[in-house]
Amino acid sequence: MAKTDILDVVARKLAPFMLLFGLYLVSYGDTSPGGGFQGGVVIASGVILLAMARGVSAAERLFPMHRLSAAETAAYGVFLAAGVVGLVLGVGFLGDFTRPGWTNSPLPAARFIFLLNLAIGIKVACGVSLICMYLFRED
Repeated sequence: MAKTDILDVVARKLAPFMLLFGLYLVSYGDTSPGGGFQGGVVIASGVILLAMARGVSAAERLFPMHRLSAAETAAYGVFLAAGVVGLVLGVGFLGDFTRPGWTNSPLPAARFIFLLNLAIGIKVACGVSLICMYLFRED
């Protein structure tokens, strides 16, 4: 893959804003358009832009693959645990168990949606970043 100075400069300036905007989408997805998947893809796009401009080895120094893999696994575990806790408490799989008294309201609380958005955002960001970084490797 041919690397140019223009791509390098643009990537170094734009990637932090992409990562920040992705975090914004994940954290405000319960009250505005966006959410875990959209924010995770934007975060992964920032990592992919760095990998394309600086090379996979430079992107790996910032985002080591073993840590991305561990974060993806942990996010999946949190999502699965949220579902199982809802089953155990009797509000259903992925039911909102954060309300006092665990009332089964049709609308979940914002804090529960935030937890799910965060888990999905981390899972998607790490998963898409890992896939693309493995594909970009030249060895």
